[in-house]
Amino acid sequence: MLEKVCLIGSGNWGSAIAKIVGRNVAKYPEYDAEVKMWVFEEIVDGERLTDIINNTHINTKYLPNILLPKNVVAVPELLEAVRDATLLVFVIPHQFVKGVCEQLAGRIHPKARAISLIKGVDVGGGNSLQLISVSIAQQLNIDVSVLMGANIAQEVALEQFCESTLGYRSLENAKAFYKAFNTPYFRVSLVEDVAACELSGALKNVVAVAAGLVDGLKCGDNTKAAIIRIGLMEMRKFAKHFYSGVKDETFFESCGVADLITTCFGGRNRKVAEARVLTGKSFEELEKEMLNGQKLQGSLTAKEVHQILKGSNLLHEYMC
Repeated sequence: MLEKVCLIGSGNWGSAIAKIVGRNVAKYPEYDAEVKMWVFEEIVDGERLTDIINNTHINTKYLPNILLPKNVVAVPELLEAVRDATLLVFVIPHQFVKGVCEQLAGRIHPKARAISLIKGVDVGGGNSLQLISVSIAQQLNIDVSVLMGANIAQEVALEQFCESTLGYRSLENAKAFYKAFNTPYFRVSLVEDVAACELSGALKNVVAVAAGLVDGLKCGDNTKAAIIRIGLMEMRKFAKHFYSGVKDETFFESCGVADLITTCFGGRNRKVAEARVLTGKSFEELEKEMLNGQKLQGSLTAKEVHQILKGSNLLHEYMC
């Protein structure tokens, strides 16, 4: 049976990944050459976004000027997109995961596995922490890996060299995703440490907000470096508190220190946080003005992490 990939999400990062996956599956005989990409339908300049993508092979709203492979097909219906797919790639804002999984439960291929590229955490009842990959796994009853790293979407789409980290529970499943993602310019490494890999991807956005506030306040490079160092140590401390088996070396992979540095200097969370200081506008206003429909993850994750730490009576351990 051929592996069939479906991308659940089509934003900036989802479209950049679609370019990689579309090319890779066309090269290997064990994959179905068609890649369906679920698109939340929008009207852009009077046309449906799915029609624009399928006719021009460019996601003009979220990844303009980047040509997608012709075997990537935009589909507006979620269940149609995932039909017959054995490899599900989740790349949507984390606040939409629950609703999407509710639609998919009991309606996916019996041999389906998933990978999450989502950077966030799930706050369950009682202010408890749950990984997004675990939420997906529990709702769909499937194995879920994660892919995190210093991967600014535009740079990946332009094929500028970078690395990414694939955290896995099942090595067999990880290898199927590895082959779909790995390229000479997008180098993927495997680590058997989902918790550290995934939490690094979420928590670095919180540190990036702090870095952006530092930039807005003109505090200087020394202060920003201190914020990044303290942030990395607290990311590690947080992960080890809530999950056993977290490995120190994972924080030196692309998902850890590399992603943290990139996000604190070049990501959307840093940029919007700086604007928050300079303009006095709210994060909600700036998200609408600056991100072209994308979601600001850092401020929401910061709120959720605060909620988790407060509920666990741990706030005092993370106060400078």
